[in-house]
Amino acid sequence: MEDEWEPPVPAGYNDANRAFIQSFMARGTLTFPEGQKLVAAILSATEGETVDPESITQDTFASFVRTAREAVEPLDYDIRSSRDQVRNGERIWAFINAHSDPATQMATTHTPEEVAYIKRLMDLLFDEYNTVRMEVMAVDEGQALKASRPSKRRESQHVNGEDEEGQPSTTASDRGLKHSEVLSLLSSLVAEGWLEKSRAGFYSLSPRALIEMWSWLVATYNDDSASAKDWQRIKFCESCKEIVTYGQRCSERDCTVRLHDICQDRYWRTRKGDKKCPKCETEWTGDHFVGERAITSRQGYQRGRGGCANGNGSGSGNSRRSDLEKAVAAQQ
Repeated sequence: MEDEWEPPVPAGYNDANRAFIQSFMARGTLTFPEGQKLVAAILSATEGETVDPESITQDTFASFVRTAREAVEPLDYDIRSSRDQVRNGERIWAFINAHSDPATQMATTHTPEEVAYIKRLMDLLFDEYNTVRMEVMAVDEGQALKASRPSKRRESQHVNGEDEEGQPSTTASDRGLKHSEVLSLLSSLVAEGWLEKSRAGFYSLSPRALIEMWSWLVATYNDDSASAKDWQRIKFCESCKEIVTYGQRCSERDCTVRLHDICQDRYWRTRKGDKKCPKCETEWTGDHFVGERAITSRQGYQRGRGGCANGNGSGSGNSRRSDLEKAVAAQQ
């Protein structure tokens, strides 16, 4: 009988490293302060004396991450990091499945109908509400509810039980979700760290989701035959080269330059204060946005919010959603 295969163990791998991996897998993500507390707790347990989290340096944390990554890579997992685009650029490390799409990753915790809905939600974020004129990549509750059931167009595409590439599809048997089920699912996805919900009520992909879905998003929504000057649905920051779903864009509509808010100050310093687009040389005004602000910065949306706040709207957010939908439709 052949011995079962075991993955290679990194040099110096010990019980502390094993505990770090197990805890990291359970959490899904770590910031540096969270990593300090985790490593300190592990070392306190393994060394028999209390370790102050503040004594855990970036180098110590990086060593644990590096060893963990070496240990899990043969198992098709990985540890990658990205900065939070919205909250002060804090770096986040994510324990991810390196070789799967969203359906595979979520199939163990969600029903087939929920997974089908999540795919429709991705299409809303990166297709329908992500255009040359308005790159929102976020949806409010009303828009999310409208995707509760497959569209007739999409159902007709899958009438024979195959997708556009001739592969077996579950869409033909997908009956969708009730609105109450959609709301419950959205809450679950926020709690699980896949989605974030802003104070304005918009749902967008979380840093963890962007890290884990990076390759899938590019393969699904970008055209690999397009040239560097062509507009693509998944765009990258001119400074840090990471995905931009919240930030700024060049005011020239057809220009493809994008910047994270968290990167712009450093970027313009490197250009010695010359705030012109590096590609088309249009003056960079900083008031053309990527993300929900492409909607919320518009006067029509602001007026809608004021009407609701003053009791002149519907009182349930419907007026605000109407302004949002009208703004998107006007830009199509």
